[in-house]
Amino acid sequence: MNRILVTGIDGQVGWELCRSLAGLGQVIGLNHAKLDLSNPDSIRNTVRELQPNLIVNAAAYTAVDRAESEPEIAMQVNGIAPGVLAEEIHRLGGVLIHYSTDYVFDGSKEIGYTENDAPAPLNVYGKTKLAGERAIKAVDVPHLIFRTSWVYGNRGKNFLLTMLRLAREKKELHIVNNQYGAPTWCRGIAEITAHIITALLQHNPHRYSVPTEYSGVYHLTATGKTSWHEFAMTIFKFLNHPQPVIRPISSSHYPQAVRRPANSILSNKKLYERFNVILPAWDDSLKLCLDERVVV
Repeated sequence: MNRILVTGIDGQVGWELCRSLAGLGQVIGLNHAKLDLSNPDSIRNTVRELQPNLIVNAAAYTAVDRAESEPEIAMQVNGIAPGVLAEEIHRLGGVLIHYSTDYVFDGSKEIGYTENDAPAPLNVYGKTKLAGERAIKAVDVPHLIFRTSWVYGNRGKNFLLTMLRLAREKKELHIVNNQYGAPTWCRGIAEITAHIITALLQHNPHRYSVPTEYSGVYHLTATGKTSWHEFAMTIFKFLNHPQPVIRPISSSHYPQAVRRPANSILSNKKLYERFNVILPAWDDSLKLCLDERVVV
């Protein structure tokens, strides 16, 4: 049976992956306590012990502001560890799937970024995630790198849960209205990943393989475009209960420790053309996520 190693299972995407991939092989999920990505020796020993055919790396150092004061640990986890994982799975003849971010771009482009656009990260987090992409490519291992953005869900730390918490604490919120992106439900990311892994198995049902022309970077986000302000407004509209006053504010007037891209829209055209998959509109997915929250 194929063995799938999933890292970062305490995170939003990692938690969903363990469920979405369950029927595709023996899923081995590890959190930070069991796999410390800041320790290359720990990574090598763990992979060699588990002998997976596929590694799905959903772990990352995601504290964007704190990364500015902890660049070394951010680089270890985001920039160096993916290369070590790539080396180890290459030695085993397997495949690596890795998640990256819109923060590899500076956000100055007026339309959606494609995979051919030159990266230009604004902050330490973006620079370390770009370093991770390049470390994987340097190994020449069969790989898929999925860049996503504005990830949210019903667990972990994300904008959706922050809004719900602040609504209980404050009567008025000031939300940035001049940064744009596509809020992407973590479950959608996991489900698309499972669909693509299933497609890979069609090439060789007994072992994961990625044809050379398929290996590379893909953008994977919900479709559509919104601002943080509209995202917040839509959350409370779908919940249909009393909400705080939500006032728009420019990013130039919002206290931020680091610069963030003004435009985080990523074109999903390459993903659709290669794998014939695409995520729903951001607000449709948001409604599904919130409906589940109400039921639960």
